[in-house]
Amino acid sequence: MDLSQAIEQANSIVIPGFLVGDDALTQEREKNEEAIRLLTDAWMSAPAGREPFSFDLVLDLADRNRDICDRYGIERLRNTQGLNLARRLSDADLVHGVAVLQGRSDEEVARTAGAGIPDLNIAYVEAPIRGNVVGIDIETSDREPDRGYIINVGLEFMSLTPNAKPTNPFSGYCGIPEMYAEKGVPLDFVHHIKWSDLEGKKPLRENAKLQKAILAALELFPFMAHNAAFEDSWFMLNIKGYAEARKARRVVPIDTRDICRRVDPEVRTLPHDSRPAALENWARRRGTLSAAENEKHLGLEDVDLMLATVQAEFSERKMFPGQREEAQRA
Repeated sequence: MDLSQAIEQANSIVIPGFLVGDDALTQEREKNEEAIRLLTDAWMSAPAGREPFSFDLVLDLADRNRDICDRYGIERLRNTQGLNLARRLSDADLVHGVAVLQGRSDEEVARTAGAGIPDLNIAYVEAPIRGNVVGIDIETSDREPDRGYIINVGLEFMSLTPNAKPTNPFSGYCGIPEMYAEKGVPLDFVHHIKWSDLEGKKPLRENAKLQKAILAALELFPFMAHNAAFEDSWFMLNIKGYAEARKARRVVPIDTRDICRRVDPEVRTLPHDSRPAALENWARRRGTLSAAENEKHLGLEDVDLMLATVQAEFSERKMFPGQREEAQRA
């Protein structure tokens, strides 16, 4: 598929009832998702103000793809890994995140990090961390952002200081189609969200007010999330205006999982199969979660845990202003 074919796919009128058989339905899903990938890449790489189409075209195609997945079921259409969930932030995003946290230029951080950013761990501790962030976490009905729904959002704000406490917490549920009242909420074995939590709630894609509120929070300060590429991918295909803000760098994602992997030296000595960079395991090492506790897998609760653990890690490594000097004087 090329870009012109992707635009044609997005503009085509497809009546789901005319798609007969699992093969036809799966092929339609695959074409939609390939088109979403091509359109997103083309839109993001085009010069600002000269994009070949509105990003609404991508959002509408993602909505159409969700509808097909809902109508015909996970067991028939969702048996392959998708194309539109990023596995990690780009090197440029990671460098920019460090630069923003430290009030430095991307170029200065990149010089330390090196080509392919093997030494970004050095850049993280090269200058003090300061400012404010918004911590955010979402729970979803699918692993792929063009097949499912954001069903829970938790966020709060925090100053990056050793003793700061989060402020202005928000937690909200978003609805999913009525068919799930009988089928059950997908992935409930992960997040334990039941139909009763979602009943009567608007889906996020139908809730313009909530979309605007989330976007406003994300534009106010850099946002921290554990595996921020997940939130970034979901917001891209679910929040109107997010792609535009992300492209203009009014939204800055910061991945706390990357912070853990690069800053906490214990990660490099622990076996890979112990998942040392998982939030739950990292929090236990930093003492923000006891051995008897488990990660909640609910938005606001996980944000609380993430921010406390980042704060503990930064303090442990003397990354806040003045800490290194105090340690040297002691």
